[in-house]
Amino acid sequence: MAYLERDRLDERTRNRLDSLIKKSRKNYWRGKRAFDLIVTGIILLISILPIGIIALIVFIDDPHGSPFFKQVRIGRHGKPFNMYKFRTMYVDAEKRKKELMELNEMDGPVFKIKDDPRITRLGKVLRKLSVDELPQFFNVFVGNMSLVGPRPPLPEEVAQYTDYQKLRLIVTPGITCDWQIHKNRNDVSFDEWVEMDLNYIENRSAWGDLKIVFKTPFAMLEGTGR
Repeated sequence: MAYLERDRLDERTRNRLDSLIKKSRKNYWRGKRAFDLIVTGIILLISILPIGIIALIVFIDDPHGSPFFKQVRIGRHGKPFNMYKFRTMYVDAEKRKKELMELNEMDGPVFKIKDDPRITRLGKVLRKLSVDELPQFFNVFVGNMSLVGPRPPLPEEVAQYTDYQKLRLIVTPGITCDWQIHKNRNDVSFDEWVEMDLNYIENRSAWGDLKIVFKTPFAMLEGTGR
């Protein structure tokens, strides 16, 4: 694992890493990938028309950019990949981020504010219902994401990670996870979020993944996304 040098890890991080690796099971990962392909294939087949309609509405709401947003995220073992979403922000959003950093409502390296002025009118609705993440099923289909797994961070966030926090990168990131279905997830501290991810990795199972997938639509309907 190039992003982690085991010999330089402190005892707590090294012990947790050993525990996470010990629980890895090839049969589980084969089954997980098969499940991802089957479910994602069905969802994409059903969602082709809705994706097209939403893309058109996004473009009409703000025609100054593509309805789709491509962003570099960090995946398994610290490898970067392009993640896709519906665009929910104005085209100059990344440039304006520095101006808003002092308003960040999350601790740790994650950036979120409740009334982000960079978000479009339609974007607020898409985010609230987590519909903006629908194009990520393409990422799952090609294999750089999974249906269930820790959310993929930004490169600048990972640059601020401790070695312990980097352990959440030991698996393929996902569309949904324990944090995603947690009530009032935006009030969870980053350290708690990391522990939720590591506990998932350590205790991962097909049944556990199914429960998270089943609970995700209900979490979306609660409209707590930001």
